[in-house]
Amino acid sequence: MPYDFQPSWLNEELTTYKNTVERFLDTEMVPYDEESRQRGHVGHDIWRRAGQIGILCTDIPIEYGGGGGDFRHEAILYEAMGHRGLTGMSPSVHSIVAHYFLNHGTEEQKQQYLPKLAQGELIGAIAMSEPDAGSDLRGIRTKATSNGKHFTLNGSKTFITNGYLAELVLVFAKMDTTEDHGKFSIFIIETKKHQGYSVGNRLKKIGLKAQDTSELFFDNINLSNREVLGETPGRGLYQLMADLPYERLLIADMAMGAMEGAYQLTVEYVRNRAVFGEPLINKQNTRFVLANMVATLKVARAFVDDCINKILTGSLDTETASAAKLWLAQQQNLLIDDCVQLHGGYGFMDEYLIGRMFSDARVQRIYGGTDEIMKEIISRKL
Repeated sequence: MPYDFQPSWLNEELTTYKNTVERFLDTEMVPYDEESRQRGHVGHDIWRRAGQIGILCTDIPIEYGGGGGDFRHEAILYEAMGHRGLTGMSPSVHSIVAHYFLNHGTEEQKQQYLPKLAQGELIGAIAMSEPDAGSDLRGIRTKATSNGKHFTLNGSKTFITNGYLAELVLVFAKMDTTEDHGKFSIFIIETKKHQGYSVGNRLKKIGLKAQDTSELFFDNINLSNREVLGETPGRGLYQLMADLPYERLLIADMAMGAMEGAYQLTVEYVRNRAVFGEPLINKQNTRFVLANMVATLKVARAFVDDCINKILTGSLDTETASAAKLWLAQQQNLLIDDCVQLHGGYGFMDEYLIGRMFSDARVQRIYGGTDEIMKEIISRKL
């Protein structure tokens, strides 16, 4: 019997939901993935359909239009996408946006935006990184000034996931005001409402070809206090830090799904690939490489499931989430590299899914905090 890497937390209700998610991905996304890769984005319609069947913002409370579930429902979607190498739609970033509103927004902001995010009526993005400021957000140059009545936002952002399609962007900016000089705020921008908002070209990446990643520009955008997340300026850094464990567990879970998918693809390939007159899987080296993958997947699943149980009880700390993000992203790259090797020359071909998964994996060690930043965070408790 093949190895089973099913999560320990999967129950009957979650299995039913999992079937719904997989059916949606197999009918609505997999057949059009190549088209999305060529185009550089998945388009708005897939987001609307995902919202309509209830697979967006599943861990947002029902009273705000969400699914009323928990992180396990989110994990099912990320892992199912990872199994299929689907990277064009980024519901993880979308969910992070929703959690900023849930955890830090005013009641009015929650009521206004969360239902639209859950329905896919608004596609969410987070604008933090800049050309000269990535992991060190204190170095950002995007600034908000004030005339006493409203804020004026100027600056630019880069590497913004969902940036091309985004209709709701949370912008991390430095305050240049008397009251909050040098502090940070997160501003809420509905992209269609501001003439000073513009989107640059979609960035050409070595992976994630179907995912829209863009530069964003803000030219004298006027914003009221109601368009500050939480309506209290100067709290942006605190808001950012509070939500990092959630974000980093998302990335770790995405790595889990991708590793499982790559392993299954490779097992199928080596069973059917003949070398010197027999299936490649009959070679001892092939079986030993796969055995190492099984060991990695079992440890990874135990680690991820433990983190998921912790986030359900509110006990997931920043250091543990950072360790999960660090280790799983590294293992994702190592494991998929071995998968490519077992595919031989075909593993280096773009039309083979394993080659795409290899290219897509590399950025996992960069976004959401680089490996080096994760190590800094973990080492603080040494």
